[in-house]
Amino acid sequence: MRPLTILEAEHIAHRLAVELMDYTTEPIPAFDTRYPHKLESCLEQPFQCFAGNDLYEGLYRKAAVLFYLVTKNHPFQNGNKRMAVTLTLTFLYRNEVFLEMPTEVLYKIALSVAENDDQLSIEAAVDQLSDIFERYAKSMLDN
Repeated sequence: MRPLTILEAEHIAHRLAVELMDYTTEPIPAFDTRYPHKLESCLEQPFQCFAGNDLYEGLYRKAAVLFYLVTKNHPFQNGNKRMAVTLTLTFLYRNEVFLEMPTEVLYKIALSVAENDDQLSIEAAVDQLSDIFERYAKSMLDN
């Protein structure tokens, strides 16, 4: 399984978000204006281990925690939900999976996560997101 690097986040996901999901009323700021180390932490967290075991097993759980953390931890001044969408899609693509789900639907899920006010624990949110991602996943190897 291939994690996203900070360079991939900048050169693929950020560019996609700006090109496809940038709104004139709420533009996505330049990548280098992100808060120091927050995005790096969001990219690394899905791959954390304890006692030799992954904290988040499997591709969809890793994608779910990435999506959740970018949405909740606000590594960018603006556009965090849009970046959560594009980072997650990019991460899944790098691992030969795409979601058969319109980006607008995925953005609405990000909006729901953002508005949750932590009523769900991170574990419960990751479980729900992981189930959604797995349900809509399509392997690029199946074609």
